[in-house]
Amino acid sequence: MTRFADSALLNDAARRASRYLEDLAQRPVVPAAAALAGLERLGGALPEAGMAPSQVLALLDDAGSPATVASAGGRYFGFVTGGVLPAALASGWLASAWDQNALSTVTSPAGAVIESVALDWVREVLALPDNCAGAFVTGATMANFTALAAARHAVLARAGWDVEADGLFGAPPITVVVGEEGHATLFKIIGLLGLGRERVVTVPADDQGRLRADAIPALTGPAIVCAQAGNVNSGAFDRIAQICARARVDGAWVHVDGAFGLWAAAAPAFAGLLDGVAEADSWAIDAHKWLNVSYDSGIALVRDADSLRAAMSFAAAYLPTGATREPFHTTPESSRRARGVEVWAALRSLGRRGLSRLIESNCAMAARIADALRAAGHEVRNEVVLNQVLVSFGDAESTNRVIAALQEDGTCWCGPTVWKGRAAMRISVSSWATTDEDVENSIAAILRIAAVNR
Repeated sequence: MTRFADSALLNDAARRASRYLEDLAQRPVVPAAAALAGLERLGGALPEAGMAPSQVLALLDDAGSPATVASAGGRYFGFVTGGVLPAALASGWLASAWDQNALSTVTSPAGAVIESVALDWVREVLALPDNCAGAFVTGATMANFTALAAARHAVLARAGWDVEADGLFGAPPITVVVGEEGHATLFKIIGLLGLGRERVVTVPADDQGRLRADAIPALTGPAIVCAQAGNVNSGAFDRIAQICARARVDGAWVHVDGAFGLWAAAAPAFAGLLDGVAEADSWAIDAHKWLNVSYDSGIALVRDADSLRAAMSFAAAYLPTGATREPFHTTPESSRRARGVEVWAALRSLGRRGLSRLIESNCAMAARIADALRAAGHEVRNEVVLNQVLVSFGDAESTNRVIAALQEDGTCWCGPTVWKGRAAMRISVSSWATTDEDVENSIAAILRIAAVNR
């Protein structure tokens, strides 16, 4: 034992965490009612006296672990959720022990260097411009915020307006174009940036949710066009090359919301879906989805580094200056954890081939599930181009009954959605931990439950 760490406590934490992960394959995906009731043990008034760290850990494990959703396992197909790769998990533990503030090169030299290397690798595997700037944030929501803040700066600067200095009062209006199937959080971000959710120009989408480039209206003045790489329901990709060509006519900034879909660029079999993506101006990605690092982790990338810096930078007498990349010039946050460590570890452990195999394997599993459900007479609602499957089991009441029964059964977890006005079950295969056995067991459970609940 040292002054800073209780080795027995850390070893106990590792033992408990290892046991939790080992048990995932045998436990239901959703916690039992008794486990949820056990969470009451964690509440009550804050005691006057403290508790020994070993007892705190035991209580947290005994009451908390059984009440978790087994989303780190291989049979969780909800919300496009990845598991966490072993290298990313272990590196995250080490980074927590480092307890680094990834604000700057002064507060964490290791964090800053690792972050820069990880950004280089992300740009490489996604075939994006090697000179674009990047920022580590909490997820795709904040990645979209960061990238669109840079876009806001750039399009207003071209019109002679300094939005960071003068705000939006009296600024030239910005036209923001979004497809009708754009992700809900994109509209949230547009509101946070003061661009007005109700002022968005919404463009029709085709039957798979792809923004119709030919429906983008003529744009005058500052304008931002938001494209999507991987529809959260269907998995479909906007035709980004066409969108960029159309937007360039009017000098608009093109942003790509690619929370999970951008990772398809790392797999040669699916990279064609992203034709033209490198022609965009900014991109948003989740790392805790298909890269399979732990929550929370997202990345914003912006072609024009000066626009990102202008939107995010700040200065103080105690902060470093100079030519070296300083992380605090790229993100909305100041103090933050060293998220880049887990991204670096995931990419270093997988390599190009491993990342490609992960994506291709998940997509093959999604296709297998879709084929089995279709063969059993159920309606697969989307073209299964990636890792997303939408299936209906008759009318809305029947479909929702099947979903509820499947979730209660606990063999696997799939969520509800509404697609083109009809209820559907959404299946997202995004985890490195999913095996062929998981897929077969999940198919069997869905078919069994659908047979008695339609």
